[in-house]
Amino acid sequence: MKLSCLQENLAKGLSIVGRAVATRSTLPVLSNILLATDESRLKLSATNLEISVNCWVGANVTEEGAITVPARLLTDFVNSLPPERIDLSLIARTQTLNLRCGRYEANIKGIDAQEFPIILVPEEDKASQFATADLAKMIDRVVFAAATDESRPVLTGVHTELTPQGVTFAAADSYRLSVVSSPIPKAPAERISIIIPARALQELRRISGEAESVTMLVSSARNQVFFRMPEVELISQLVEGTFPDYRQIIPTTYNTRMVATTADLLQALRMAAIFARDAANIVRLQILPNEGGMGRLIVSATSAEHGDNVSELDVTVEGQPIEIAFNVRYLLDALEVIDTAQVALETRDPTSPGVIKPVGGQDFVHIIMPMHIAR
Repeated sequence: MKLSCLQENLAKGLSIVGRAVATRSTLPVLSNILLATDESRLKLSATNLEISVNCWVGANVTEEGAITVPARLLTDFVNSLPPERIDLSLIARTQTLNLRCGRYEANIKGIDAQEFPIILVPEEDKASQFATADLAKMIDRVVFAAATDESRPVLTGVHTELTPQGVTFAAADSYRLSVVSSPIPKAPAERISIIIPARALQELRRISGEAESVTMLVSSARNQVFFRMPEVELISQLVEGTFPDYRQIIPTTYNTRMVATTADLLQALRMAAIFARDAANIVRLQILPNEGGMGRLIVSATSAEHGDNVSELDVTVEGQPIEIAFNVRYLLDALEVIDTAQVALETRDPTSPGVIKPVGGQDFVHIIMPMHIAR
């Protein structure tokens, strides 16, 4: 293998694949990045056997070949080089990669590329296509609600349902549920239902920034999902199991509906969070209707050790007065991904879930379980 490429292009490619490198593995080759020539480009690959990422970098290839080298060592060295041309050559007899850039040179011992797991991407015509900006917004609205506890693996993933009408993402832990739907430029002719690991979608969100669109393929065995962009591919194992029927959890009626200015509610909750962090993150919302559909929202948090905080907002209220408590972190997570000027909170009673919806945006709904408060 012999080729040359620009330092900034190689550094960028290494940053894209680097997060897929296995940090703790019994297979040493999984701590490495595969460098392989691919026609007139350099292909970089990394995998932890759950997520795999391929990235192509423009290069001047004079001799074909492949090698795997330690990811952290290679990345740290390339990032330290000046923004000039890097010449890479493989010494096949010793499986050593030689790098030259200006007056700097390094020899990095690697592992034979034959030992690196083969990452296969199917050629299928049953592809779905997303506009990258829309996909990023959808991912932002659901991944934070996925469980991080591995005791129920299906809840660590995002339930993804593709139909001819578009796509729906749903994520839940034991305390909250996020559901977002959207039409997409190209949808499958038949319904597809899979569970994608939340971490894979977070990684896709990170690496898809410069692409205009993302193509998605599901393997015929329904055990892998593939995301394609012009210079990058991400492959993920799917989560096995049956996702709970989240539609049964979404309340269809309410006794109180409050509409607030999103920015004002965010500010009040962020101030309450300062005091709530010493009190199990409990924040109380007191919704008080006045005449003519107007009303007040009183947001309060109390720390037995440090004091308390009260904010009052003018809101519109429909229905009965109510006092209900939530985990303030969960409220903030939901409100921070809402981009409409106003947000609605619908409640039935202090022990039933609260429903958060953007006003004027019907594609997103967030459900939060209330917290018990002593009277």
